[in-house]
Amino acid sequence: MAVLKITFTKTKRDRLAQVLWLLNWVSVITGVTLFSLGLFLKVEILKRKEVMSDDIYPVPNMLIGVGLAACGINFLGGKICYDCVDTTKFLRWKLIMLPYIICTFFFTFCILVGALMCCFMHHELERSLYLGLHSAMRQYKDTDIPGRCYLKRTVDLLQLQFQCCGNGGYRDWFHVQWINNRYLDMTKSEVLDRLRNNIQGKYLMDSVPFSCCNAYSPRPCIQHQVTNNSAHHNYDYQTEELNLWQRGCRQALLEYYTNIMQSISIIVIMIWLFELFVLTGVRYLQTAMENVVQLGDPDSESDGWILENSISETARYNFNIIKNLGKCCHVGDDPNIDVPNPNQGERVQETGPLRQIPLAR
Repeated sequence: MAVLKITFTKTKRDRLAQVLWLLNWVSVITGVTLFSLGLFLKVEILKRKEVMSDDIYPVPNMLIGVGLAACGINFLGGKICYDCVDTTKFLRWKLIMLPYIICTFFFTFCILVGALMCCFMHHELERSLYLGLHSAMRQYKDTDIPGRCYLKRTVDLLQLQFQCCGNGGYRDWFHVQWINNRYLDMTKSEVLDRLRNNIQGKYLMDSVPFSCCNAYSPRPCIQHQVTNNSAHHNYDYQTEELNLWQRGCRQALLEYYTNIMQSISIIVIMIWLFELFVLTGVRYLQTAMENVVQLGDPDSESDGWILENSISETARYNFNIIKNLGKCCHVGDDPNIDVPNPNQGERVQETGPLRQIPLAR
């Protein structure tokens, strides 16, 4: 029994073909939208690639690829639906329509996967930001090394723009040397003692870069000796609200990119539902037109359906096809092997007994 069978008249078939032609052109626009969303996300990631690892590039790349595929597939779908108004022109696409529908089904599945990747990549994004920010903070001082000289500017602009400090907080700067040795006075015993006391020979101190300062604080910024109460008048770093940004840059960037990806995922899911609706209409049109060709009367009524048989029968039929294909790959499973040929005995009787070949002496 066919699943979701609908009877179409000639007028309804023509109207369905015209509507699907228009919807396929709308789907081309949705493909451009997918491509634009992927391109926008990739540009946003590339803007701050210095503070991120390379773990999340598959998401925008997939959106870009799916968007380009949507443009091509839906353009072809529009041409097919336009020709389905005429039964004679439909015959040119008859053998192509079923493979086209199958490919479009897997394509819509890729759209859904892209939406789910945007929704559930929070952990990968956080890990990427953690590794990228950790590396950028360690190279903050390397302003005299080619390839790293821009990182100081990048990190400072990031902290000013997103009003954040450090990776997880301002205390992260206490564990990295962010001042280059050429700006340290090596004649002072305090500097030498601090370098000797560190196992790795780093100049660590309880200070942060200027970009960590909260511009809205009424008090002048305290960026050096942050944990030394005696170094500042009327100051207690444990009880007083510091005039430094309290939020870490990892959390700030995570919220920023999460909001972008959630918005993109909502749009992509809507596009997926629209593509699924168009695909359903194309399936009805294909089955209805094939039945018209079988009847031989272009003006007669015809049935269209999603599946020709029930879901269980269709699944069993496809499973048997896959099972038989698997058997063909194994030579040992050939049922004709080791079966005696009935004509072999007759051939031996006709030719007589085999003669023994004499050995050369």
